[in-house]
Amino acid sequence: MDKLNAMQLFVKIAETGSFTAVANQLDVARSVITRQISALEKQLGTKLMTRSTRSLTLTTAGSAYLEKCRLILNMVDAAESSLLEEKTEPRGRIRLGLPLSFGLQRLMPALLEFAQAHAQIELVMDFSDRRSKLIEEGIDLSVRITNRLEPGDIVRKLGESRLLTVASPRYLAQHSHPTHPHDLAHHACLVYSQEFQSTTWAYGVGKGASNVTIRPRLAANNGEALLQAAVQGLGITRPPDFMAQPYLDNGSVVSVLADYEPERLGIYAVLPSNRYVPHRVSVLIDYLANALAKHAQGPARPLAVKTEKLR
Repeated sequence: MDKLNAMQLFVKIAETGSFTAVANQLDVARSVITRQISALEKQLGTKLMTRSTRSLTLTTAGSAYLEKCRLILNMVDAAESSLLEEKTEPRGRIRLGLPLSFGLQRLMPALLEFAQAHAQIELVMDFSDRRSKLIEEGIDLSVRITNRLEPGDIVRKLGESRLLTVASPRYLAQHSHPTHPHDLAHHACLVYSQEFQSTTWAYGVGKGASNVTIRPRLAANNGEALLQAAVQGLGITRPPDFMAQPYLDNGSVVSVLADYEPERLGIYAVLPSNRYVPHRVSVLIDYLANALAKHAQGPARPLAVKTEKLR
C-alpha cells in the first residue's frame, strides 16, 4: 500500500464527509476507496472512522491522525513544489468558482489571456452566484464579492466594488425622487434574494452609518435580472458598479442617493484551506489581481495575503 496515497485519500474523505464524493472526484468506483481505507485502518491497527449509509464520523484516533496527515502532506507538497517550480513552468488543472456576471464581464477576458500565456494550465470554470463549498466540490480557487467573509476563510483581497443605488427615469418621473436614504421607505425596492428576508439597506460607514427600512417588491439571485426590472420602472435597486455602468452609460437607469454611499464590497480570491497553495494557483491569483488593478479607478492599493482566521 502506498502510504502517502492512502493518507491523501483519508484526508479527502474526512474533509468531504463522503466516500462517494471522493470516488466521483477521482473517477473510480466507491469500492476502491473503501478497500484502501480498510487497508489503512488494518495497517494502523485502529479504526479511523465510523460509517453508515447516511453519515461518516471520525473516531478520536481518526481526528488525531487527520491533523498529522495534513501536516505531513503539506510538507511533502511544499518540498516537491519548491523543486519543480524552479525547473518548470506552472502546469496542472485549476478548478475555479466564479460569480456569474462579474466572472463573465470582468474576469473572463483576463482568464482567456491567462490561458493563452500558460498553455500547461487547464482551467475548469464554474460560473454561479451561489457560495461554493470549496473542499467538498474540489474547487482550488473561488472568487467572491462580499462584505461578509466567513470566520476561517483564507483569502487574498483582489480589489473592491461599490454598490450604486439606481432607478429608471420612468420610475422617478412617476414617483418622488429620493433625496435621503430614509425616503426609500416610500419606494418599491428590488433586492438581491439573499437580502429578501431583511427589510433594511445600510448606508454610510462609521458614525454616519444608518440602516434604512425598505419595502421589497421583487427579489432575484442575479443583479442583471434586478437591473432589467429597474429599467422597466418596477423600483429602485442596488447593483455593484461593474454591473450598473452599462445601464448608466445608455441612460436606461440613473444614479440616486449618490451622496450616501453603501459599504464597499471586497473582491476576494478564496482558498479551500490554509494548506500549501500550488504554484499554478498563486500565479493565477497574481494575474487576476493585476488585471483588476488595471480596471480600478485611481492608484491600486497594496494587496495582502491573509493566512489567519478573519475576525
